[in-house]
Amino acid sequence: MKKKLLAMLSCAALVAASVTGCGGSKPAETAAAPAASEAAADTKADEAAPSGDVKIALITMDSIDQHWVTLNEGAQKAAAELGVSVTFMSPNTKDDAQQIECVNNAVAGGYQAIIVAANGPDAISSALKEAASSGVKIVYVDSPANVDAEATFSTDNEAAGKTAGEEMIKGLEAAGITSGKIGIVNVNAATDSTVKREAGFRSAFEGKDFELMETQYGEGDAAKSQTIAENYITQGVVGIFGCNEGSTTGTGNAIKASGKSDIIGVGFDKSDAILNLIDDGYLLCTMAQNPDVMGEEGVKAAVKAVNGESLGGKVTDTGVSAIKAGGSAAAASSNEAVTASQEWKIALITMDSIDQHWVTLNEGAQEAAKELGVSVTFMSPNTKDDAQQIECVNNAVAGNYQAIIVAANGPDAISSALKEAASSGVKIVYVDSPANVDAEATFSTDNEAAGKTAGEEMIKALEAAGTTSGKIGIVNVNAATDSTVKREAGFRSAFEGKDFELMETQYGEGDAAKSQTIAENYITQGVVGIFGCNEGSTTGTGNAIKASGKSDIVGVGFDKSDAIMNLINDGYLLCTMAQNPDVMGKEGVKAAVKALEGETLGGAVQDTGVSVLTK
Repeated sequence: MKKKLLAMLSCAALVAASVTGCGGSKPAETAAAPAASEAAADTKADEAAPSGDVKIALITMDSIDQHWVTLNEGAQKAAAELGVSVTFMSPNTKDDAQQIECVNNAVAGGYQAIIVAANGPDAISSALKEAASSGVKIVYVDSPANVDAEATFSTDNEAAGKTAGEEMIKGLEAAGITSGKIGIVNVNAATDSTVKREAGFRSAFEGKDFELMETQYGEGDAAKSQTIAENYITQGVVGIFGCNEGSTTGTGNAIKASGKSDIIGVGFDKSDAILNLIDDGYLLCTMAQNPDVMGEEGVKAAVKAVNGESLGGKVTDTGVSAIKAGGSAAAASSNEAVTASQEWKIALITMDSIDQHWVTLNEGAQEAAKELGVSVTFMSPNTKDDAQQIECVNNAVAGNYQAIIVAANGPDAISSALKEAASSGVKIVYVDSPANVDAEATFSTDNEAAGKTAGEEMIKALEAAGTTSGKIGIVNVNAATDSTVKREAGFRSAFEGKDFELMETQYGEGDAAKSQTIAENYITQGVVGIFGCNEGSTTGTGNAIKASGKSDIVGVGFDKSDAIMNLINDGYLLCTMAQNPDVMGKEGVKAAVKALEGETLGGAVQDTGVSVLTK
């Protein structure tokens, strides 16, 4: 009924577009989105308060798909909190001309900002350029265009597509299938988000014996996509990938109609229809985005931009989860309602209690604890030490805490203590860094992907300065901490095929002073760049470059703190990979409460996103 109403509103509004734009505003109906990503730290409601009446237009690809409906709900939630007006003025079908008309109507209607999911990188670019030239602030959600914007909130679609491919391969190989044809149902060849999903999906099959067939396009329409998928099935495919909600629904319906339960269907986006197809066994899984987060953070960013704040065109990954049949869906859908039946006692144990990363993670945890009416005790050691972290775990068990949220020092460093805790009935949830012990759920950064991004940022800066070879130093925490080991692996992978020499890694235990000494030693060896793998390593690296006076050394780091941001703004670091520890803390508490209430979370792993912060 909600979809029909939105469609009617959109159609009516298109007729009277000169007055109301392409759609009507819709009141907030849910209050479910997690405070997402780096934007959550930087766009909190109290920091985005409007300086006057602010009119914002929200223009998505259509107004029908549940993905866009949910995105609008997140936007309306933020609008209600901030006291601004957000008009959902999207066409009722995906059409370039109608979306251009919506943009033009927003400008004519005096809207100060447009939040837009562009049909393609160039499809509506001219209209957006004209809007920007007239002073309208542009913020992208889900799919950007090739026009500069204040900020972008979207899924890392290529990485998510690769995950979809890996899930399909696992499903096929588990069934003993190591070769065969794979069909791909995409929207079109122009929509940036789905093109990247397909690219990521195809990359997962590199070196495998499967044959990826020519992509077919269904314009995101479930019926058209079903026809395409049925045609693939007649050609004997062993798997089909749907690149968006309509493509996925059509794929699942085609597999259902065929009666061939051995075909592996994997999709993208989340809707009731898709979840039913998963639960009934016609789809293996779907990559669930967080459209509510995109909408909410898009509005906060738009208000900041209208108020004159420079957001620097920052791109924020709003995360994705693989939802399978049963309990995994609940874990992945962290924005679903959580209810605590009693004041559960939860222990939060991070690597230390000093680094700003862990302090921020605790702040997110405490916010969720207050909302849910549970008790979260931050009982971390004051320095990174395995023995002290083990003692914290044991103290939590002895203190009758029912759940432990933990950022493990390493995959095995505290495993014995965690196994004993789990065997006594304590629920384990990981944040940031897991151990090799089964847990209810994990909320962390895709550290390898983020590390690769850090390497790519360094390479771009070096090549821009005319430097195409030279020594690169790496300051890590230790050789055991899972998160930083993966960051280093990703960083190193970015340099494959390049002429740079990556030196032997040195370890500073995350201590800024020790890391500075290591970085200074690298500088005496003539490095052209240094990578710091965590907050302390990055601070030490920046301080060493500052002390050396060598402004041509490119420093890239990880995590965000006041010290790091000052070093970036002063030119001693190029950038840092900013995680979202507040999101980890919030979602960790929600997951712990769900587990304590008897919900099965299936060990789901959720990527909480990362952003590149520059000067």
